[in-house]
Amino acid sequence: MTDLLIKRADVTLTMDDARSELRSVDILLRDGVIHSIGADLEAPAAEVIDAAGCVVTPGLVNTHHHLYQTLTRAVPGGQDALLFGWLKTLYPIWSRFGPEEMFVSAQIGLAELALSGCTMTSDHLYLYPNGARLDDTIAAASEVGLRFHPTRGAMSIGESNGGLPPDALVENEHAILEDCIRVVDSFHDSNEGAMVRVGIAPCSPFSVSRELMRDAALLARDKGVMLHTHLAENDEDIAYSLAQFGCRPGQYAEDLGWTGDDVWHAHCVKLDGAEIDLFARSRTGVAHCPCSNCRLGSGIAPVRAMRDAGVKVGLGVDGSASNDAGNLIGEARQALLLQRVANGANAMSAREALYIATRGGAEVLGREDCGQIAVGKRADIAIWDTSGIESAGSWDKAALLLAGPTKVRDLIVEGRQIVRDGQVVTFDLGAAIARQDRLAATLAG
Repeated sequence: MTDLLIKRADVTLTMDDARSELRSVDILLRDGVIHSIGADLEAPAAEVIDAAGCVVTPGLVNTHHHLYQTLTRAVPGGQDALLFGWLKTLYPIWSRFGPEEMFVSAQIGLAELALSGCTMTSDHLYLYPNGARLDDTIAAASEVGLRFHPTRGAMSIGESNGGLPPDALVENEHAILEDCIRVVDSFHDSNEGAMVRVGIAPCSPFSVSRELMRDAALLARDKGVMLHTHLAENDEDIAYSLAQFGCRPGQYAEDLGWTGDDVWHAHCVKLDGAEIDLFARSRTGVAHCPCSNCRLGSGIAPVRAMRDAGVKVGLGVDGSASNDAGNLIGEARQALLLQRVANGANAMSAREALYIATRGGAEVLGREDCGQIAVGKRADIAIWDTSGIESAGSWDKAALLLAGPTKVRDLIVEGRQIVRDGQVVTFDLGAAIARQDRLAATLAG
């Protein structure tokens, strides 16, 4: 692997323990890690990336996505629906997917994330029609080059048993657990610097049984992998939990072993004070998805209260059928704005929101080796060109979310350049977009 030397960055926002902001420093990347940081570094054999006029940050981290949904953006009938109605519209379309749709949709979604500065993403795939497997998305991530945390999701309670999804999209619970074992054994890498780590992720309390939730937690801890699901997303979610389980979602999660440092929940828009305290005490993580929560009318998650209580919070773009976009730097700005709308103009700074989008996400995913620019950490770097119109007249280029680009200039993952001069360089993106559009047209039929 060729060394990379990033030279003369105007500002480097490290997100290290001291939240250091460095001016005019160089960063040497060697063997997939950050080798050294300082002024006027020399590395004669290194490829030089001139970062003059740029802000350098750790790569952004996406803690919740449904990559398969990039094939179903802006679907009529679901554009103005709440969560449950939106799902009812999309389930029949998703039931026609197969391995090709899963691969191409993931490929496009991952490229979109990369162009928005994301170097590491999770994915929650919970339906497997027509021979599709988690393997399809893992193959796409390998081609694009992002660090990947796929989760083996599942739905087991169909409409005939009181669940939300159609019966054709649910699986037998024994088969679900067997395939969880298969994908963990086949793909999970627990080593530092891992490019793939697999999690176990029953879809939601309204699509699986209590028994599967409990068994999934036991299996994940036996295998040493993380747990993920949707929780407390909107008022319908809370009402379902109270009606079906006789308790709020936080209590449901705790009762079934779904709290702890190895668990993160998506959305959590409707957590109350007691649930926030529970998550803080147990070190349970939250994937905050502000754009999707706005799109589906779910509400504003209490991120300020979570952060103040000590809850680990990262960002998620959520699926592109409920967000319609997968721009993570845009998601960070939206998180900042929503907390100010809810709590006042001083509720969250641009720097805190960027911390949530980088190191915060890495903490949620259990990646102490990522999310910051420090010697010995993984070489996952985003370079933002602030010489353009978006930042023209800015007095503080480091306030990237207030006046900065929404597309990265260069992106480096594990010391390998994924985006160069604003273009994905690891695969033919144009051909993949054309393939994606053909598949979408066939589905729309």
